[in-house]
Amino acid sequence: MTTPFPFTAVVGQDDLRLALLLNAVSPAVGGVLVRGEKGTAKSTAVRALSVLLPEVAVVPGCRFSCDPAAPDPSCPDGPHEAGAGAGRPARMVELPVGASEDRLVGALDIERALAEGVKAFEPGLLADAHRGILYVDEVNLLHDHLVDLLLDAAAMGASYVEREGVSVRHAARFLLVGTMNPEEGELRPQLLDRFGLTVEVAASREPDERVEVVRRRLAYDDDPGAFAARWAEEEAAVRRRIVAARELLPRVRLGDGALRQIAATCAAFEVDGMRADIVMARTATALAAWAGRTEVLAEDVRQAALLALPHRRRRNPFDAPGLDEDKLDRTMEQFSGEDEAEGDDDPGPDDPGPGGPGGGGGQPPPDSAPQGDGGAAAAPEEAGEGGRPQPSGGQEQPAVRAAEPFRTKVLSVPGIGEGAAGRRSRARTEHGRTTGARRPRGALNKLHLAATVRAAAPHQRARGRSGPGLVVRRDDLRQATREGREGNLVLFVVDASGSMAARQRMGAVKGAVLSLLLDAYQRRDKVGLVTFRGSAADVALPPTSSVDAAAVRLESLPTGGRTPLAAGLLRAHEVLRVERLRDPARRALVVVVTDGRATAAGPARGGSRQAFGAGQASGRGGGPATGEAEPVALAGRAARLFAADGVASVVVDCESGPVRLGLAGRLAGELGGTAVTLDELRSDSIAGLVRDVQGTSRRAA
Repeated sequence: MTTPFPFTAVVGQDDLRLALLLNAVSPAVGGVLVRGEKGTAKSTAVRALSVLLPEVAVVPGCRFSCDPAAPDPSCPDGPHEAGAGAGRPARMVELPVGASEDRLVGALDIERALAEGVKAFEPGLLADAHRGILYVDEVNLLHDHLVDLLLDAAAMGASYVEREGVSVRHAARFLLVGTMNPEEGELRPQLLDRFGLTVEVAASREPDERVEVVRRRLAYDDDPGAFAARWAEEEAAVRRRIVAARELLPRVRLGDGALRQIAATCAAFEVDGMRADIVMARTATALAAWAGRTEVLAEDVRQAALLALPHRRRRNPFDAPGLDEDKLDRTMEQFSGEDEAEGDDDPGPDDPGPGGPGGGGGQPPPDSAPQGDGGAAAAPEEAGEGGRPQPSGGQEQPAVRAAEPFRTKVLSVPGIGEGAAGRRSRARTEHGRTTGARRPRGALNKLHLAATVRAAAPHQRARGRSGPGLVVRRDDLRQATREGREGNLVLFVVDASGSMAARQRMGAVKGAVLSLLLDAYQRRDKVGLVTFRGSAADVALPPTSSVDAAAVRLESLPTGGRTPLAAGLLRAHEVLRVERLRDPARRALVVVVTDGRATAAGPARGGSRQAFGAGQASGRGGGPATGEAEPVALAGRAARLFAADGVASVVVDCESGPVRLGLAGRLAGELGGTAVTLDELRSDSIAGLVRDVQGTSRRAA
């Protein structure tokens, strides 16, 4: 076994270390979610914590780590008699991202159950982690159904396995620690809420601290044993302090004043439900015990709020995490408790000082209107022949803020896929409704009992069975096939040209794309963003699970110039080709946001015009001889590439005004997809129309 990096040797990361230690003192706090960039000692600190935990006494021979002082009466290896047990170090069990449900909760040996009538149960990782630490690295990449099982077990303190009429229950109380990089995607809000505390970590920007990190890491890599020995005294002191805090915890008093501050803080930050209040109370109590006090002070409540509320107050997945500390201080001062400790008359030392939360990532940019707009030169569109708007000659417009997002209609990919688990399109998955049966490939894990009986029934006489009962052989076993939902790759192709750059309309277009991004977040999709304007198309965001990164790129998207629709479609086609090589099972949904106009034939960067054939080379500059026929023809040919590949597509028609050419509808036909207007994109548009009509009728009456 390798020597872990000492917990006390971790440089900085005070909030991370404190959150882990509070859970070691009081596992009822509910675990820690550690969010941060790569290379910030997240995994190192978690692995180091397991060495600090005191030994646990277990019933000898029990695979479920029952406490000999109070054995679990429902233990599958029981019943056990209370008495002395054997001590062993606390375990840290790691849950791999690719683990199966059977590996997590345990599995029944179906073959032994059928052939021998034995209810043989093999414990899973939840049983191994009982009374220890369960560590999930990259928890945001874990399949949703595994996260649900994991957090249910953490909340109930037990794991339930129900398979083919056989029920097994065992205790599963553990310290749950998850780490994640937000750039790779977020957890759903209801799952965020199940973690007791959250910590944001980042690498230090202080040169001296960074030098010390490198120095200690190099010393550890050279000789782990000698490095750990140098920190042995500090490690032992922390271990003794954890034991003392655990013993003190039952005697800590949480007064009515502190409870009022907790309740007022949760109400002020508008958190959902009551879990935040309970977690804050437990955290404040653990903080007092860690400090060696039997009374919860205001400083404990404040620190508990900073650890327990940031991930619960996020009302939108694109909101920056964090807590407004000025608002927190005002709330606590307004509801200061009467039973706080004497001598705490000066609240100044407890405050972090001016400056507020570092980073300032949640501060929205000022919504400054462009100065000096006026005259024909600044107009994004001008009327041309026949009343058709013309682009403003390549002039770039300032970025426009997105309108408020709304609930969109459900978009899906036709057919049945086999991609990553999600919530958008139908797919063959390990979980969902049973749709049929097949012979198992490898280990059997989802028995289709009826199909197995039907396969075995015709052979009973040949197997010597003439009376009641059934002889089942391995060839008879059938595995259930199930249908659930998968997450797709949603690739946005957004027209940012002058024909789309009317400021009010571009704000509505960005609001629509933001709404679709929110929908993609909720449905566990992977997203990408391609934009086109001027003479080229750009991949603003390569396919990723981090939809908030796409939202940031969208907000700063400039507009203006001509409309290279063909270049945008070709660049999107290339992105899909590369992504299919990386992840063949994930199906794509292309969402083209445009008014359908094509006024430039400029190539996508990297060159894709050869896809149309040598005979389609354009004239230079798009002079009068070619007009707009060539850009439109090129866009049509690019669109037919998607139709030939069978890629599902939707065109969001952004055309407005009294004269509408219907070009987006024609583009949708070339793509082999459908077209929806901005109004039709709203799933509540019909309901809103009905409400408007009813309101008009009432006013008329």
